[in-house]
Amino acid sequence: MSGLLAGGWGPPVVAALVALAVAVAGGVATRTDAWYRRLRVPGWKPPDWAFGPIWTVIFVLTTASAIIAWNADPDPAARGRLVTVLAVNGVLNIAWSVIFFRLRRPDWAFAEVLLLWLSILAVMVTVGQVSTPAALLNLPYLAWVSTAACLNLTIIRLNPRFGPRFGSA
Repeated sequence: MSGLLAGGWGPPVVAALVALAVAVAGGVATRTDAWYRRLRVPGWKPPDWAFGPIWTVIFVLTTASAIIAWNADPDPAARGRLVTVLAVNGVLNIAWSVIFFRLRRPDWAFAEVLLLWLSILAVMVTVGQVSTPAALLNLPYLAWVSTAACLNLTIIRLNPRFGPRFGSA
């Protein structure tokens, strides 16, 4: 395995494993339980079944973007910045699900999703320094999180203090 990682397969394998870990952690944190089902949501909310396929495409595109950027600039400082912005983005990606679904705090999640949105811009700027196409691969991620932010804000507005059963199971 170390021979495989030492060759050209190292960055793609590592990037794919990290993306998979972030996706799984976010998925585990997401619970569409009774609390979630009681929330009032807007009619334009995408169907629950759409979230998995959309996130899969986003993770594939972001992983491809990271691999392109990694391969485009072998400078250790540039790679360090890339790893840093991707790590911050991954933490913020998982954190939103934890805050919204586990802590049941759409208000805090909205503040957090704004940070997530900014971290996507940071990813785009960082990879864009070495590859414009790599930066553009993150546009669907930015668009989806923009939609999620609008949905999150609408849920807050439709559920003052998140309904009479705030915090209950």
